[in-house]
Amino acid sequence: MNEWLNEFRTILVDTLQSVLPIIGILLLFQFLVVRRPISHPRQIFVGFFYVLLGITLFVLGLKTALFPIGELMAQQLTEPSFLGIDHDPNRVHWYSYIWVYLFAGGIGFAAAMAEPTLTAVAMKASEVSAGTIRALPFRVAVALGVGCGLALGTFRIVTGAPLYAYILPGYVLVAIQTAFAPKIIAGLAYDSGNVASSTVTVPIVTALGLGLAAAVPGRNPLLDGFGLIAFTCLIPIIYVLGYAQIAVWWAQRDQATDIE
Repeated sequence: MNEWLNEFRTILVDTLQSVLPIIGILLLFQFLVVRRPISHPRQIFVGFFYVLLGITLFVLGLKTALFPIGELMAQQLTEPSFLGIDHDPNRVHWYSYIWVYLFAGGIGFAAAMAEPTLTAVAMKASEVSAGTIRALPFRVAVALGVGCGLALGTFRIVTGAPLYAYILPGYVLVAIQTAFAPKIIAGLAYDSGNVASSTVTVPIVTALGLGLAAAVPGRNPLLDGFGLIAFTCLIPIIYVLGYAQIAVWWAQRDQATDIE
């Protein structure tokens, strides 16, 4: 219990030091630029306390649960006894890690669907577009993109391929899709990857990438362990733009059928 309290106290102090500059800038502009008193100061103080406590508990949860789970799963899924193979440090067969790709895709999809920021953006998009963009299909498209992005990113770590070999063609495809996608969805699609890679997804993705790079023979956690988040930002854009293009094509097809 004492160890937990010491860890909590340390994280609380670190969080306070990180949040204080934000509070300072807000107060500076409020009193020196806007020159108006703060409305409902007691409510704001209580809210600040909740934010401080929430961030502290969240970081503590990352250190005690999410990071260890991600690293442990990566280690277990890459053990020679689980894979049924004898590792040769100089040879890594990508097809031996099928379960790793499936786990990465599944956890990516589930984490994105649980992401509160994605839920909020999807609800706002549905509200602003008067139902033209439906919240649930949008969330599913983004979550599928995150899942496939993680599966592709773990494949890159296993094979040791350079990051640019995946990212550059991906953004070329995004640029082509953007030229033909409905304008109403383009900006939202570009934001979708970022909102899907937030509080729930990023800790698990980071731990998985580092654990996988440490477990696969011949991989360096510093060189190969990072970069998974880039896939969770890129692939959802492709999926959302594709979803919009398919939806428009389907609507035009139904309209043509009705006319006939």
